[in-house]
Amino acid sequence: MEWLNYHHLLYFWVTAREGSITRASAVLNLTQPTISGQITALEQALGEKLFQKSGRGLVLTEMGRVAFKYADEIFSLGKELRETFRGRPSGKPPRLVVGIADVVPKLIAFRLIEPAFRMAPKVEVICEEDEPQRLFGRLATHEVDVVISDAPLPAGAAVKAWNHLLGESAIALFAAPALAQQYRRGFPRSLGGAPLLLPARGTEVRRMLDQLFESMDLQPDVVAEFEDSALMKICGQAGLGIFPGPAAIARRIARQYGVRTIGTLPDARERFYVISPERRIKHPAVLAITESGRKLFEE
Repeated sequence: MEWLNYHHLLYFWVTAREGSITRASAVLNLTQPTISGQITALEQALGEKLFQKSGRGLVLTEMGRVAFKYADEIFSLGKELRETFRGRPSGKPPRLVVGIADVVPKLIAFRLIEPAFRMAPKVEVICEEDEPQRLFGRLATHEVDVVISDAPLPAGAAVKAWNHLLGESAIALFAAPALAQQYRRGFPRSLGGAPLLLPARGTEVRRMLDQLFESMDLQPDVVAEFEDSALMKICGQAGLGIFPGPAAIARRIARQYGVRTIGTLPDARERFYVISPERRIKHPAVLAITESGRKLFEE
């Protein structure tokens, strides 16, 4: 049986936290060659490089981030063990790492995860935003516990996880008041030549919109494309163009960004999913998220 050397793991963990072997040396009161040698031994035992150089410091590789997460949990559990035997419960709440696909509107994401912040007993919620495919990979390596996305996990993906549909929403178009008034008349035919702010190509919403405009023989003027939905809305707020958003939160979008709804697009619906390693969700915080989503899309 192969055993992990926890001294090696400790030196790696401290170095990752401090960002350099120099600072880790000061914390651990060890020489830099000693720490460097121990980290090299850990890399050889795991068969992966854990750090790469960045300027004068070190940054974690992809596998280094996986190792750091495990190390962080191991040493946190060790601290809890000591506190328990000293008769002082750590009181540290359980942790839930939620991966949020960068294409999910921030207002939708907030409405979904908000109940998890209010749970009793308390749950520490960590939100990490990334591209959907990267999040699916991080779900497979247990870096995130659950993923919120506007697209399901593709069939045949090398990730053992299940799609849980939260609900769906029609897609509405929004604009600053003057622009909304101009294009509301004759909607949606009025969109021909209209200035549009759209999500980046390759996203589910963008594919739906492109297909819809083609089927209606409309050629809007695409002013800009965005990976960040919040930035798209801010540009729309400034009157730079018309932008899409879920009709389920139309009033919140209008109120937060000072815009008006132009209309709801026919036959275009956006879906949202929780993707979990559990076929049947049991985690209380994830159950709260799914319940929140179903209520949101029933409104």
